Amino acid sequence: MQDRLVKEVIEPMASDGLRTISVAFRDFVPTKADINQVHYEVEPNWEDEENIIANLTCLCVVGIEDPVRPEVPEAIRRCQRAGITVRMVTGDNINTARSISMKCGIIRPGDDFLILEGKEFNRRIRDASGEVQQHLLDKIWPRLRVLARSSPTDKFTLVKGIIDSKLSVNREVVAVTGDGTNDGPALKKADVGFAMGVAGTDVAKEASDIILTDDNFSSIVKAVMWGRNVYDSIAKFLQFQLTVNVVAVIVAFVGACAIQDSPLKAVQMLWVNLIMDTLASLALATEMPTSDLLVRKPYGRTKPLISRTMMKNILGHACYQLIVVFLLLFLGPEIFDIDTGLHAKPTDPPSQHFTIIFNTFVMMTLFNEINARKIHGQRNVFSGIFGNPIFYVIWLATAALQVLIVQYGGQAFSTSELTFDQWMWCTCLGCGVLVWGQLVTTIPTKRLPKCLSWGSGSPEEIAEIGRAHV
Repeated sequence: MQDRLVKEVIEPMASDGLRTISVAFRDFVPTKADINQVHYEVEPNWEDEENIIANLTCLCVVGIEDPVRPEVPEAIRRCQRAGITVRMVTGDNINTARSISMKCGIIRPGDDFLILEGKEFNRRIRDASGEVQQHLLDKIWPRLRVLARSSPTDKFTLVKGIIDSKLSVNREVVAVTGDGTNDGPALKKADVGFAMGVAGTDVAKEASDIILTDDNFSSIVKAVMWGRNVYDSIAKFLQFQLTVNVVAVIVAFVGACAIQDSPLKAVQMLWVNLIMDTLASLALATEMPTSDLLVRKPYGRTKPLISRTMMKNILGHACYQLIVVFLLLFLGPEIFDIDTGLHAKPTDPPSQHFTIIFNTFVMMTLFNEINARKIHGQRNVFSGIFGNPIFYVIWLATAALQVLIVQYGGQAFSTSELTFDQWMWCTCLGCGVLVWGQLVTTIPTKRLPKCLSWGSGSPEEIAEIGRAHV
């Protein structure tokens, strides 16, 4: 009878994603006991659970559904497109777990993935003495998508096994969600622990790194978007700042060697540094995350902070700017038919020659700020620019301040008033950065040597290097 109940009632319900609960009873009476009744003279020992719940009469089996939130399947699809593997570890029946995972999109019909119960999982990963073996676990976890009837220990074992695995060159980065006290060890062991803010216990929240205030899986997708956006914002600023630094240092060095003077004066360099450090960081760091961030795979733990693509952009744009600056430095007087500023005395008034060099350098820096918005080889550097008002307001304000400094800065900024034609030349040479950027993007990044990337290493190695320097 029990086998029939399991096969004809419980298993079909579980296959539909229902959690089954049996409602049963047993009467304890002080009078003469009838069928299915138990006579007692003294109060039964209700703590003796084994005897109390024996020989119960089943009334019915109820199927309870915890419906999947409408937004969850789409959130899981976005995670999978972003290179994130979603696994479900649950205490539910294996049929219930399979049904729910298919509704969520964790597995699909025809997929060659594993769905295991905790007992089978432990049988496969442990040796004869009962110890977990990493090489056995490595045969399981890459294809494992659902772990049913699992204990908190199973969850911790799986998380630890994936982190310790050496199957891939780059170690897997593991994120874990949990709400119960027993989830604490797994949340603590994971690289990123997500605790539920509403249903989660205090122990789970303490062990986690991030608390989901709405207990919604789609919030994890938002966290991934923002995390990648922060990383990209740092990379954008580095690409922009290093380009300016390379050009400024080389110009100052060559100027000191060739003409015993720097084409860019000290106060002008202060203004350039203000553009670089303060205004540009505000402009580039305020880009809002977009869905495009979830179309590519995640960054590896040891990925260089400055990639080959970024280094290609830094060196490529630095070459263009240096060529323009040195042409203006040595041939500018002939091109614009103006007096040379070379070998000028400190008491001489500011020259148009050096003012054109300064103005062109700033214009190239401003337009390169637009190029720096894209660090993955995208050609359309203007995409989404009007979705970030902080960026274009700062950009326009910087351009307006540059006009005021050149036209009215005078002796204070070592500038001389420029004509309209000279302004057009400076602006056109600055716009040339955008055209040059398209040419630089054409260069295949994969053919560049890997030594051009910089800043690689695991967080542990970088921390060790930091402690060594301290």
